[in-house]
Amino acid sequence: MFALPVGLPGLIALALGILAFFASLFVAGRRRAGEQGSRRDGGSWGWIALQGVAIGFAGFGPIHVALAPFSAVALAQATGVALLIGGAVALFVWASRTMGAEWAIVARTRADARLVTAGPFAYVRNPIYVALGLFMLAMALAYGHPGQLLLAVPLYAFATSRRVHSEEKLLLAAFGADYADYRARVPRFVPRLA
Repeated sequence: MFALPVGLPGLIALALGILAFFASLFVAGRRRAGEQGSRRDGGSWGWIALQGVAIGFAGFGPIHVALAPFSAVALAQATGVALLIGGAVALFVWASRTMGAEWAIVARTRADARLVTAGPFAYVRNPIYVALGLFMLAMALAYGHPGQLLLAVPLYAFATSRRVHSEEKLLLAAFGADYADYRARVPRFVPRLA
């Protein structure tokens, strides 16, 4: 596997972003409410695993740290990594806080569930998957593996589309016309510009 030269500032930015992401994941998990009366999408675990494989593949391989830490290229790379991973963390925190107790790793609806359409969900239906995509791009840039995105991005897109399809069936069953209306108004991943 071929790795482009990278600098320490980009690797540090990624490491700090990963720590922030997992800290926010831990906090989001602690906000969850009880599971009584919930319906789960058990099939999501396979798609979650495949998303993880795709993200991992984007960063897999040797890392060639060869850029002078304060060179223009190293600092530009670090800026790109910081923007991508910072965007991923910010979007995840915004989405998980907006969802509150509704947030879970595996899609589920509780008997007292509410349809979340505020915050980032007013712009895209799946902001957390967008955040994970940004995470994957940050990792490929920080580790010098942009070529691996040729396989990682389609694999991530496939796993995510299958997971979303499964989750949308669960949401449609739980919220009916309200979810159908929301789905017609708000795009899955890319916000409308006008």
